[in-house]
Amino acid sequence: MPVTRGFTGKRRAEQAGRADRLPPGQYDVGREWPTLTAEATPHLVPEQCSITVDGLVETPTTWSWQQLHELPGSAYEGDIHCVTTWSRFDTSFRGVSLDVLLEAAGPGPEAAYVVAHSTTGYATNLPLADVTDGRAWVVWEADGKPLSDEHGGPLRLLVPHLYFWKSAKWVERIELTDVDRPGFWETHGYHDRGDPWLEQRYQGDP
Repeated sequence: MPVTRGFTGKRRAEQAGRADRLPPGQYDVGREWPTLTAEATPHLVPEQCSITVDGLVETPTTWSWQQLHELPGSAYEGDIHCVTTWSRFDTSFRGVSLDVLLEAAGPGPEAAYVVAHSTTGYATNLPLADVTDGRAWVVWEADGKPLSDEHGGPLRLLVPHLYFWKSAKWVERIELTDVDRPGFWETHGYHDRGDPWLEQRYQGDP
């Protein structure tokens, strides 16, 4: 997983009184936000971006950039954790809950998983249960500013309770499936789910 910047030293979470929020094997990166990607960073025009929910749904639906912003907005304020062992506390994201998009598309009874697809061809798989009930968002703003290209803007998936490779950058499609179909990093040995509190980093971890 290439790293372009951000690893400037480890800071003990205990010093900030946040040790209980740090999963095992992680360190507090402070206000830095390391940049990691499996492919070249695209430079997309926000107004030309869209998100589609399809696959095993009753009504495959696509929302334009403008239509997304007309939906009821939602925010996440909390922590994020990367499989490369950094954690960033007190992040803020704004966008729309994936629940809103899924409700409009209507998951079929056999739908049990999703595959998040990026404009770059990147994909990652998740159980449907991990992206429903207020656990996932499509976001376009981070820390009060438009999401930058390097961090997945204009649109990225946000699934903060899992390792951050599951929060696909430059997301354009959410496909519902009845089978767990591995994405890019999962086919290269990473865990299918990626729970940081269970240290599910690689295939074979609990």
